[in-house]
Amino acid sequence: MTQTSENVTWLTQSGYDQLKAELDHLTGPWRIEIAQKIEAAREEGDLKENAGYHAAKEEQGKYELRIRQLTQILERAKVGEAPADSGVVAPGMVVTVAFDGDEDDTMRFLLGSREVGDDDLDIYSPQSPLGRAIDAKTIGDEATYELPNGKQAMVRIIEVKPYSG
Repeated sequence: MTQTSENVTWLTQSGYDQLKAELDHLTGPWRIEIAQKIEAAREEGDLKENAGYHAAKEEQGKYELRIRQLTQILERAKVGEAPADSGVVAPGMVVTVAFDGDEDDTMRFLLGSREVGDDDLDIYSPQSPLGRAIDAKTIGDEATYELPNGKQAMVRIIEVKPYSG
């Protein structure tokens, strides 16, 4: 089965293990704990005015969303191998760009999942405006993307290297 770069989440083995451990905790011990909280709050009586019950249900909803997010990330994760050193921008690559043609105004970042941070690198999602604009570009290519304020920004690809962890 082949996957497009848009569907792949690149993770190191330690990143994958971290997310898997979080998912295992949320789907195991945490679900038991929240069910007990909800049941204890339910036994207190009138649910309409029971702040403990509503807080527990809100917490349950928040973490069930996190479980769905983690499940999706782990299902499409590619672990352990960075993409080939082809000079083509794709998820799993560390990209350096220059803004508006100014070689001194550069930014270096990992194009990948924000779920597993890297203290040394900013991380941009492949689905972000910048990520979509530079996907499949090569060194020397230019790309334009929309900023949050609605203005356009242009970047030029300076360097593309596989992420090594």
